[in-house]
Amino acid sequence: MEISFKEQAKEDLKAMDSQTRDLFISHAEKISKIPPRRHMRLGLPVNVENVTKQARLIYQMGESVLYIIRCFETHKEYERWHKSFK
Repeated sequence: MEISFKEQAKEDLKAMDSQTRDLFISHAEKISKIPPRRHMRLGLPVNVENVTKQARLIYQMGESVLYIIRCFETHKEYERWHKSFK
């Protein structure tokens, strides 16, 4: 399955150190091989993956493409983004 990073996800990754960036990329590769596990609440059409205890990867599955939407380094950033949908 092909992996496509949305513009905001690319910006998120550029702001991270190389070790954290590698963690996100390896998780994206893992997700592309294994079907999604957990949908976000509130009926959002995206999935969330815990990269570390704090970090979150937001993605959406297409027919043959995995779209990485956002990459959050801290849970606080993720919560702020998630609350914007309530």
